[in-house]
Amino acid sequence: MPVARRTLLGAGLAAATSALAGCGDGGPPDAGVAGPGDAVTATDAAGNRVGFGSAGTTTPPSGSPSATASPSGTAAAGQARYAQDVTALLRRHLPATAQTVQHKGFPGAVAVVLVDGKTTVHTAVGEALRYGAGPKLLAAGQRVEMRPDSVFDLASVTKVYTAILLLQQVDRGRVDLGAPVRDYLPGFTGAGTERVTVEMLLAHTSGLPVGAKVTGLADNAARWNAVLTTGLVSGAVPGRTFRYSSVGLMIAGRIVEKVTGQRLDQALKSGLTGPLGLRDTGFNPNTWLSGSAKASRLVATDARSSRGLLRGTVHDDVANHLGGVAGHAGIFATATDLAAIGQMLLDGGTHQGRRILAAATVRRMLTNQNAGKPAVDPERPNRTAAHGLGVVLNQSWFMGGLASARTFGHTGFAGPSLLVDPGRRLVLALLTNRAHPNWSWANPDPVRAAVGDLLAREVG
Repeated sequence: MPVARRTLLGAGLAAATSALAGCGDGGPPDAGVAGPGDAVTATDAAGNRVGFGSAGTTTPPSGSPSATASPSGTAAAGQARYAQDVTALLRRHLPATAQTVQHKGFPGAVAVVLVDGKTTVHTAVGEALRYGAGPKLLAAGQRVEMRPDSVFDLASVTKVYTAILLLQQVDRGRVDLGAPVRDYLPGFTGAGTERVTVEMLLAHTSGLPVGAKVTGLADNAARWNAVLTTGLVSGAVPGRTFRYSSVGLMIAGRIVEKVTGQRLDQALKSGLTGPLGLRDTGFNPNTWLSGSAKASRLVATDARSSRGLLRGTVHDDVANHLGGVAGHAGIFATATDLAAIGQMLLDGGTHQGRRILAAATVRRMLTNQNAGKPAVDPERPNRTAAHGLGVVLNQSWFMGGLASARTFGHTGFAGPSLLVDPGRRLVLALLTNRAHPNWSWANPDPVRAAVGDLLAREVG
């Protein structure tokens, strides 16, 4: 989401939070040359760094795609020759020098590329923490280097996870995609919402707005009631038009909670991360990361909001008001864990022998639900309505040369993105901290598209 949308969502701007949701290296190196901000590492179960340095090889977390560690910034054994090109491209978007205050890209990034289920790129550049509250540029000794196992705020990429959890309930016969939302949530009573179906929530054709008013309310029950009673955008007709809506996925998450009897964070663990063995994925990471992992692996976002420096706390203001657990934003993960989600969908709903979704459900999820419908997105006037159930389809503005009718994924405001190209059997998890310390400094889409262009050239 670009600046205008986030203004609506109120990402730390004082005016908006009252109402709405929603590496010091001395300069860029030559292409393909590693610098001190590049690394490939891993951690043990306690969150301690292992396998770092010239002799470092690591064992990946259970359930994650296989990867081999490397010396800082070099292509590891088993990685593709274009891994260095990806690294060099990302490093060109870092701050120009160690003393540069304002960046036009991001302080740091991690990229994982899988082709046919094998890791061909796993690289980390720059810094996970560069600025303090204010914001102010931190001294070199106070900064935290980006690591391949750094844990990022996935922002709106959370919507993919929520969609999967809801579709699991479709598989189990507990939810009918064509049924009115009110069949599951009688409190869903906003103006014009009686015709909104479950499927419309995931396809963003409900007519619900981007954000909901949740500030200034007494407790979480009142805040969720405000979400449930949010009315449609003026003039919207359910099912007719694509309008990106975080509220729709908030409601989808509540359906998951209603039919499972679990809070969404518990449903995520029991339905997805537990079965897949994804130990580095979840809401509110400060509750499950060790102290050392919090210090060394958490990636910072905003540093100039009324909440101060955000590190391990969800960036999205509405999700924060809802306790950090919501269907539209709030999940934190590593690039490796995110890539495993993409690989599971690419493989028709299975991963390492475990079935997560029925193959027919995955096919429906990845099929354009909005053919022939207009798209309303003032911030991206060239955007089309192409969207599956919880995933974006065929959007060159972030997919670049990998865009096709079958290519799917999602982006997040804080800088993350997931892209899957079935034709190339390719998964790209590209995580950046472009919102650190100020999201208005940079647009994350050009680098996303540039990496897509590079991989389109290199992967047949």
